[in-house]
Amino acid sequence: MIVSHRSTGCRSLPGPRYDAPVNTKLIDKFGRHVDYIRLSVTDRCDFRCVYCMTEDMTFLPRREILSLEELYEVARAFTELGVRKIRLTGGEPMVRSNVMSLIERLGKLPGLKELLLTTNGAQLDKYAVALRAAGVNRVNISIDSLDAGRFARISRVGKLDKVLAGIDAAVAAGFERVRLNSVVMRGYNEDEVLDLLDYAIARKLDIAFIEEMPLGEASDHSREETTCSNDWVRSVIEQKYRLLNSAEKTAGPSRYAQVLGHDSRVGFISPVTHNFCADCNRVRITVEGRLLLCLGNEHSVDLRAIIRDQSRTFDDLKQAIIAAMDLKPERHYFYDAEHAQPVRLMNMTGG
Repeated sequence: MIVSHRSTGCRSLPGPRYDAPVNTKLIDKFGRHVDYIRLSVTDRCDFRCVYCMTEDMTFLPRREILSLEELYEVARAFTELGVRKIRLTGGEPMVRSNVMSLIERLGKLPGLKELLLTTNGAQLDKYAVALRAAGVNRVNISIDSLDAGRFARISRVGKLDKVLAGIDAAVAAGFERVRLNSVVMRGYNEDEVLDLLDYAIARKLDIAFIEEMPLGEASDHSREETTCSNDWVRSVIEQKYRLLNSAEKTAGPSRYAQVLGHDSRVGFISPVTHNFCADCNRVRITVEGRLLLCLGNEHSVDLRAIIRDQSRTFDDLKQAIIAAMDLKPERHYFYDAEHAQPVRLMNMTGG
């Protein structure tokens, strides 16, 4: 039986056909086990960061994005197939209307071990306590400058004081970990590496430095001119601090080093200079329901078409996800002229 939800234009998919075999492992043809998804709940954002989107964005019409119920159905399918970690992304997840109702349901999914959130932090002063109560374990907060004027230049419209208040609220809410994310760009904030790390250390927070990713044309600058390698970032840090590489692995692509004498760890996410594809354990679901098998390639499957097809079942959705694993490419090829480069922006990809 199909249950219609007129208010959202979505439906709950019928249960599985029990005569249909269901694999319970998501393993690609290179032997990588996918147990982590990044689920985009919106392409919209209250910032317009220069590395993420254009200043004058056109966002998807409502009918093209997955409803909250549909997003939950996708998440449920993945957890039933062995996914143990879900990171909510956007755009900015917390600008989605009634998003807390989805987060509360996700936090109760059987088998889910970690519910994570990536945010610009501007809404955390309002939502941090509720997010923790809903089961969100860890929060990543983007902050690219500690100078209000420079922060405004990078985010175009963001207010630094709102983000700083959000960081304080996240710390007070008692998440298992709060991590700061900083995209380092030459000509924008490359002289703030140590200031940002000092800020994290003073609050006993982790921080990850991220190489600017060449996804779409988001700004007036050339990414090849502004990208700072994490080898360079690390060399700057080591002028002041001793770093000890950590063998600890997290759900994502960060490679961590402990700051000796302090509680903070420094993560390096280096998609341009240090390919981390060999042990990739994750896929992305865009807000319009595309299952993206790789950050830097266009291999994808339209899950929305299955969800909205009245003749398809929940088992069909799961089988489509399983079949999609064979499409996951071995690696991406950023800045390789012999390979097509992705044209979608980061807010459309799901950060």
